[in-house]
Amino acid sequence: MNSGIEFLNPDELLKNPAFSQIAITKGHGNTVYIGGQNAITKDLKIVGKDDIVAQTEYILKNVEIALKAAHAKLDDLFKLTIYIVQGQDVRKGFEGAQSFLKKLSHPPVITGVVVAALANPDYLVEIEAVAFKKEK
Repeated sequence: MNSGIEFLNPDELLKNPAFSQIAITKGHGNTVYIGGQNAITKDLKIVGKDDIVAQTEYILKNVEIALKAAHAKLDDLFKLTIYIVQGQDVRKGFEGAQSFLKKLSHPPVITGVVVAALANPDYLVEIEAVAFKKEK
């Protein structure tokens, strides 16, 4: 566990192994904000067109790359905001996130938002992330 992040799940709130209810950052460190990631390669190729599972998997790989670039680890991640295009099966998107979420010591706090569309009509999902890298 990153000693700079405390996860809470009060008994009075829903307990779900997929997400935490509260995350508190503590101590000195850097907060890392990762802008909305889409299923697009650096060469502008769409990954998983019409496949929310493939897009979610690819996006979360991009989140890992961004964390590494910020010198942060997966366990520094504490917040995901997931934008899902209306009409997509949220359960399928969650399926695409399973291997990523299993890598984390604690499930992050997650907000899911259904939207009419994203920046490109081929994008089915977009994910923002926030991490806290504690200073040593």
